[in-house]
Amino acid sequence: MPQPIAITLGEPAGIGSELVIDLANQGELDDCVIIGDSDLVKDLPNTIQVKHIPTHAKVKLGTLNVKNASYVLKLLDTAAHGCMAGEYSAMVTCPLHKGIINDSGLNFTGHTEYLAQLSQTTKVVMMLLNQHMRVALVTTHMPLKEVAQNITSQNIREVMDILINDMHNKFGIAKPKIAVCGLNPHAGEDGHLGMEEIEIINPLIKSYQDNGHNIIGAIPADTIFTTEKLKGIDAVLAMYHDQGLAPLKYAGFGKSVNITLGLPFIRTSVDHGTALDIAGKNLASSASLLEAVKLTRNLIKNVN
Repeated sequence: MPQPIAITLGEPAGIGSELVIDLANQGELDDCVIIGDSDLVKDLPNTIQVKHIPTHAKVKLGTLNVKNASYVLKLLDTAAHGCMAGEYSAMVTCPLHKGIINDSGLNFTGHTEYLAQLSQTTKVVMMLLNQHMRVALVTTHMPLKEVAQNITSQNIREVMDILINDMHNKFGIAKPKIAVCGLNPHAGEDGHLGMEEIEIINPLIKSYQDNGHNIIGAIPADTIFTTEKLKGIDAVLAMYHDQGLAPLKYAGFGKSVNITLGLPFIRTSVDHGTALDIAGKNLASSASLLEAVKLTRNLIKNVN
C-alpha cells in the first residue's frame, strides 16, 4: 500500500483550507495527510491526519500577511522532503500567493521553480491538463520580452526530453504524439514574421522525428488548440506561458490540474489562485483540487 499523499494548504488567508475540508467531508481524502496549521482545518473529519505546522501570525481570511510567507514555504519544504524520504507517495499543493512571498523579502517565482531548486533538479517542466488537452511549456514565469531569447535548441530539447520521458513513465504512454507550437504568428510565415521556427524549432523537431519520435510542428498557436487539430495529440508543447495556458484554461478552468514534470517525485496542483475575495465564504469550488488528487492517484499507480 502506498504512503499517503501530502496536501499543502498553501496561502493561509486563501481558499486552500476550505477546499481541503470540503473534499475531506466528501470522503475524497482518506489516503491523504494535510500539511499546515491544524487550526485552519478544525472542521476536518478526525480520520484525516494533519501534520501541524503553525502559522507565524494570526490568519484573517482574505487578508495577506507577510509574516506568514515563510510558513507557506515551510509547507512545501516539509512535503517535498517527505516525498524524497519516502514518507509520502506524492504531493498536491493548494494555491499560494507569489506576491506576498516576494514582498516578505524572499525571492520566489513559483512552485515549479522552487521545487526544482529544493530537490536539486536541474530542469523541470510545467504542464497543465484537463479532459481536453495536456499543455507543457518551454518557458514559464518570465516577462514576455525575455521569451524569444530563451527559445533555444538546448532549452527546447531539455523540455522535450523530460516531456517524452514523463509521458511514458508517469502517464503510461509508450510513444506520445506531441504537437509543437511555433513562437511567432503563423509559425513565422516562412520567415516573414520571425526566424525562430526556421532556425531553431523546426530543425529540432526534425531531429526527434529522425530518431523515431512522434513529434509534429511547428504549428501556429492560433490553430493548434482547435478540436480537430488536437485529435490524437497526447500533449502540446507551447513556447510560453499564456500561449499554452490561455486556451487550456478557457477549455477547462476550475477542472484542470498543474503537474511539475522532471521532479524526483510526483507533484500536482490546482489550476487557480488563492481567491482572496471569496475566502471563508464557502463559495470556492473544490473541483480542481479533486481532479489533482485523482490524477495523483493514477500517476502513483503508473510509477509503481
